[in-house]
Amino acid sequence: MIKISIVSPTFNEHSNVEELHARITQVMSQIKFDYEILFIDNASTDGTQELLRQLAERDSRVKLIINESNFGWIRSPYHALLQTNAEATVLISSDLQDPPEMIPSLIEKWKSGAKVVLATRKSSDEKWPKRSIRKVFYKVLSAVSSTQLIPNATGAGIFDREVINELRNLREPYPYFRGLVVELGFKVETADFHQPIRKNGKTKSTFLKLYDVALLGLISQGGAAMRLVSLLGFGVAAVSLLVALGYLLAKLIYWDSFELGLTPLILGVFFFGSVQVALLGLLGEYLASIQRRLKNLPLVIESERVNF
Repeated sequence: MIKISIVSPTFNEHSNVEELHARITQVMSQIKFDYEILFIDNASTDGTQELLRQLAERDSRVKLIINESNFGWIRSPYHALLQTNAEATVLISSDLQDPPEMIPSLIEKWKSGAKVVLATRKSSDEKWPKRSIRKVFYKVLSAVSSTQLIPNATGAGIFDREVINELRNLREPYPYFRGLVVELGFKVETADFHQPIRKNGKTKSTFLKLYDVALLGLISQGGAAMRLVSLLGFGVAAVSLLVALGYLLAKLIYWDSFELGLTPLILGVFFFGSVQVALLGLLGEYLASIQRRLKNLPLVIESERVNF
């Protein structure tokens, strides 16, 4: 019988994992496939681990990996994907913002031949400022990237065993997953869904984590960050040239009355100083990315496995 693995990373999701398990079980009972649910816990401190152990004891289909410490929301789910060996693997979040009810549509498109099906956010209940900023960022990233990213992809989706095997060969230490699966070259299909807001627990999508993902996306996508910097440099140079010409013409026309003053000079020094600091920070991020690869550290260190 065809088997589907459903992977869901957790960190302090005590108020969500039981409902998530129940909804996945309900959905999969209507599909004539065997399945397993693989939770990978990032050293939760709110009782999530104990609850997951109870679920694994009651349901043999539940597998559990407990990490030694918190390895972050980028490395941990990626590690879990690489531990599966089913014909296809579904990845969804544990906060119920990726509704388990979309799993049948993902499986249906996979059955039709798609190796990768990404869940795409058609509409959302989140507040408009965050939604708008995210939309603008991904448009910019797609514009400067050598890879055509999938708009509104959340990272959730279904991935064929062949895709998972290719990911294993990459040995990626800190993957930008939604870009990586596109870079592999498999044809990608999408499945639209409505994203609800988080009802229980505290969001893990803090500003710093979103900033980290944004930087990772820029650095990972085929030199997108340096391409963006080059465009910025040319733009600033063009504006500076126009401003300089304007001041020169004003001085030539109003030689005796026009005084340049220190204000434009001070503003220019601070502006270009800020640009240089930003460029140094960006180069530092590239060096840090290279260092991660050279270290070749494991994605996570596991402390326990249940039902394997």
